[in-house]
Amino acid sequence: MRAVIQRVSSASVTVDGETVGALDLSGGALGLVALVGVTHDDDRAAAAKLADKIWRLRILDGGDDRREASAADLNAPILVISQFTLYGNTDKGRRPSWSAAAPGPVAEPLVDEVVDALRALGATVETGRFGAHMHVDLVNDGPVTLILDV
Repeated sequence: MRAVIQRVSSASVTVDGETVGALDLSGGALGLVALVGVTHDDDRAAAAKLADKIWRLRILDGGDDRREASAADLNAPILVISQFTLYGNTDKGRRPSWSAAAPGPVAEPLVDEVVDALRALGATVETGRFGAHMHVDLVNDGPVTLILDV
């Protein structure tokens, strides 16, 4: 599994003009956006490992006495959005190949597993809508963007 994690000061996702997921970040709070991609050999264990890594990743500002904190430390919300294009390959030209991305029937349950695992860890999680054409609106704080592979 692969994820692109962004530290954000605001984030939402809409489908057909309807907001389907948004982070409630008031008073200068920060949260995370996790774009999650699935490949063919991923499984539930990989989903659990990715969720744990996202939850405990120390990229948030913990205040004066804690420079680096995790979403777990601060109970920061997370917006999870499926993103098959994370497995796009352009090695052979300008047209991406999507063959490394798992098909929807394989990927969707594993993205759901990441969400369920995050919630089981105590996270407040919002989501996009799998397979939909989504518009993601976010303000990256820092900017801080990391790529996680598990």
